[in-house]
Formats: sequence, structure tokens, C-alpha cells
Amino acid sequence: MAMTLDTPALDGSDAIDTPATPGRWRHVARPALGVLLPLAVALVWEFVVGSGWSNGRLVPPPSRIFTTIMELARSGELSRHIAATLSRVGAGFGLGVVAGTLLGAISGYWGLARRLLDPTVQALRAIPSIAWVPLFILWLGIFETSKIALIAVGVFFPVYLGVMGAILSVDRKIVEVGRTFRLSGPAMIRRILLPAVLPAYVVSLRVGLGLGWMFVVAAEFMGASEGLGYLLIDGQQLGKPAQILAAITIFAILGKTTDWLIELVSAPLLRWQDAFRPGGDH
Repeated sequence: MAMTLDTPALDGSDAIDTPATPGRWRHVARPALGVLLPLAVALVWEFVVGSGWSNGRLVPPPSRIFTTIMELARSGELSRHIAATLSRVGAGFGLGVVAGTLLGAISGYWGLARRLLDPTVQALRAIPSIAWVPLFILWLGIFETSKIALIAVGVFFPVYLGVMGAILSVDRKIVEVGRTFRLSGPAMIRRILLPAVLPAYVVSLRVGLGLGWMFVVAAEFMGASEGLGYLLIDGQQLGKPAQILAAITIFAILGKTTDWLIELVSAPLLRWQDAFRPGGDH
């Protein structure tokens, strides 16, 4: 009888432990999958250069790029350039998000404002980023203000379009339910519009952040003496391809890290979504 009672207990513990183990591995394996492609490309190129099939002069192998990054880090230059670029992207992103969110919300919620503002905003959106550079230098000088303003312009447009488009695409039946319950204007925004707009808003923030990282390169071409964009120019002028690729690699790492932070912060706010996830990704 004792054996009869103990056997189900052991089987039950195994049944409990077995699903947990794949779950833990799945949480580790999913982020690791994103590293496989760049790691494979890096290893292949390292092998090509190491085998003598290429001299690696114009496209240095990853080991040489890593050595360059470590040299910059030991000299203290790397932290200085990263801090300068991060501060510019942070300030420009903040300004662009505030302006894009406010104007996008006004244009999406108020039809008259949309008819007044949107044609002008769409026309300005078609202007290439580099065309703003001489104007901002003339207006704001060559120092930090013009650089931050250029980044803010890059962030503004996707956030504006994302907010306005999300508000305009809110299901009319949901709004009618809110009116049926006689929600006031602020209550309608808080309980109906905000949850409906939030997923598209997070996407627009991520797109805006990506453009902010692209615009900071153009901004740091405007007479900057520090920043990752300055490292690119310095490497090009001195003929240092390893330094150029080191700066590009750091741009990629910082851009992905900040994008991941937006995902991480927004995840609790989007937990209510019951969205389709292809490939059984739950």
C-alpha cells in the first residue's frame, strides 16, 4: 500500500517539474536566437581573413574591431564619445516625443486641427534630414542646440503619425460603448482611447528612436568634437576602417539596447492584449 501511494506522488512531482524545465530554457533560448546571425557572420569573416582569402584591410575582422574598441575604452575616449551621443539622443528623443505626441493627439482627436496641421506636417516630413542642417546651424549655431533640434525633428514625425493614425483607427463601436455609459471627455480618453492607442504608440516610439539614432550621425557631422559620429568622421579622415566599424558596432549595440528598454517598460502596459503570436510564441 505504501508503494502504491508513493508512486503517484513521485509521478506527480515529475509531471510538475518537466514542463518547467523547457519553459526556463525557452526564456533563455529566444533572446539568444537573435545573436546567432551576426555571430555567424562574424565567425565566417574572421575565418576568411585568418585563412588568407582576404587581407581584411578595408573590412577588418571582428578580432581587430574588438581590439580597437578595447583600446578606445582603455584610453577613456569610448566612454566620453558614448556619453556625448547618448545625451544628444536622449534630449532629442524627449523633445520629439513630447511634440509628436501632443500634435498627433490634437490632430487625431480634433478634425479641424487635423485639416489645419496635417498638410503642413506631411510636407515638412518629405524634407530630407540633411536639408535641415544648414538652417539649424544658421538659426541655432553649431553647438549642442542645433544637434538636439535635428534629432528631435527625426523623432517627431513617426511619433506624430503613429499617435494620429492610432486615434483615427480606434474602433467606432468602442467609442459608442463609452458614450452609452456617458463617459466624460477625460474619462473617454483614459478608459477608451488610451488603451486602444497604446500598442501603436509603442511602435511609433520605437520607430522614432531608430530615426533618432540615424539623425544623431547627421547631427554629429555638424562640427562635433566628440560623439560616435565624430569617431566615424575621424576614422574616415585618418583611414581607419577598424575605428569606423567599431563606431558602427557600438551604434548597433546602443540602438538595440534602447529599443529593448522601450519594449521592457511598455510590456506591463500591453499585458492585456490577446494578440496572435505566430509560431506558438506565448
